[in-house]
Amino acid sequence: MENVTDVEKLESIKSFQSTINKLENANAQMTKKGANITLTTKRLKALYIGLAILDFVWNKRPHGHKQEEIIAARNVLAGLLPSIKSSYDKAREGSPQKTLLQRRIRSLELAIQATDDQSDS
Repeated sequence: MENVTDVEKLESIKSFQSTINKLENANAQMTKKGANITLTTKRLKALYIGLAILDFVWNKRPHGHKQEEIIAARNVLAGLLPSIKSSYDKAREGSPQKTLLQRRIRSLELAIQATDDQSDS
């Protein structure tokens, strides 16, 4: 995995935590409304695994996820990137939203890279 500054690590962890929190809230609201939560649940699981893998790579904390789970999570995370990049392209330059999306993209890219590295070992 590429060298990442401590600041970038912290921003990536915070970005993952923020995204997880947002998705947990969306899941709760959708459940109340009786909506199908299959997709959000799948994405939430992938985010948990991505965060755990980053924590493992950067802080040597064991994650306990099976190889199949890591590969599946990697594919879900990679599937999120196009829509986030599209939103990023549409966001106003210098806006907080653009900064948030930029950090989200970077954190996902790092998690994907980390899961690829885990799959190779």
